[in-house]
Amino acid sequence: MLNIVVVFPKKEIVLKMKNVLIKNGFDVSAVCVTGAQAIQAVERLEAGVVVCGIRFADMIYNELKECIPDTFEMVVIASNAQWQEYGDDDVIYLPLPLKAYDLVDTVSDLLTDIHRRLKREREKPNKRSSADQGVINQAKSLLMEKNGLTEEEAHRYLQKRSMDNGTNMVETAYMVLQVF
Repeated sequence: MLNIVVVFPKKEIVLKMKNVLIKNGFDVSAVCVTGAQAIQAVERLEAGVVVCGIRFADMIYNELKECIPDTFEMVVIASNAQWQEYGDDDVIYLPLPLKAYDLVDTVSDLLTDIHRRLKREREKPNKRSSADQGVINQAKSLLMEKNGLTEEEAHRYLQKRSMDNGTNMVETAYMVLQVF
């Protein structure tokens, strides 16, 4: 699930930002007034967006950025003067005075990007361990030796059998090794 954490040094600003996001259909997972609170909140969450000011009582935004995982993006809201003093290009910056639709559009775009990235990572096939690859190679060698197959044909045989049986290739390779 994607989360939104709002961090500003003043409680009334935090609540205003939270209300803007809630009115536009977002769930705000945590509201914080210090960087330490934000770090604790983010540690409990999987991924999302941190919407924050540039300075907190205990740190500035780039110290917070270093402490949050890569699955979180950061949106910094600050005046031009503050941004020129502290800002850098690693985060998204929204200038004050802030228009609600700028915040909503930015957060929406970031959440969409994070969702796509997480989906791609989940769909990426797992890399086989060297032990599993060794079992597959043994089974292929055995098939090549006993049935006179080429390496490619043995690989295709294991693939087809694993799909037909509804098992993964490693399990099929173990079955082949047991049969021979």
